[in-house]
Parts: sequence; structure tokens; C-alpha cells
Amino acid sequence: MTEDVRKKAIEMLLNGATLLSEPCPYCKGVRVMKDGNALCVSCGKSPDKELEKNVSEPQNDSPIRKLEEKLQNMTDELSNEKDPEKQQNMLKSINLLIDTISKLKK
Repeated sequence: MTEDVRKKAIEMLLNGATLLSEPCPYCKGVRVMKDGNALCVSCGKSPDKELEKNVSEPQNDSPIRKLEEKLQNMTDELSNEKDPEKQQNMLKSINLLIDTISKLKK
């Protein structure tokens, strides 16, 4: 990382930027974002908007997205369920969904 990139990243963080969980699409480095502008602290690149959109937004029909929606639905159902046995079964299913989503994101 060059000194200029490091200074810019530090300045962005001090002014309220956040670290992004998605790595840089070019070098897989850590990125910071402020006011919609992402900066990789490793290579100094700011991805163009189309590439950034494709990397950071999962497709609505992706398996992860579908599993996350199912997880939300099951969580909502669990909050309304009164039968302890059904709650236990639902919790087991929710834990399996969480494990599966975690594995798919790696």
C-alpha cells in the first residue's frame, strides 16, 4: 500500500467511512467506503459502479438469497409458535439453514 492510499483510507475512516465485508474485486484486499465511494487499501483502486454492483449485491435468485429468505420466514414462524416440540424442530431447521448459509458464503 502506498503512503498516499494509506493516508486517504485513514482520512476516510476518520470522517465516518466503514470497512466493507466484501473484498476488492481486483486484489481481494480490504476496502473502505464513504458516501458510496469504495477504496481498496491494498491496491488503491475504486471499482467502477457496474463491477461494484455485481460484486456487492447478490442476485435475487441466488441460493444464498433464497436460504436467507427461508431463514427469515422460519424465524417469523418460530416467534408465533406456542408448541415447544414444534419450536425445537424449527430451531433445528434454523440452525441447519444458518450452517448451510455460512458454508456457502465461504
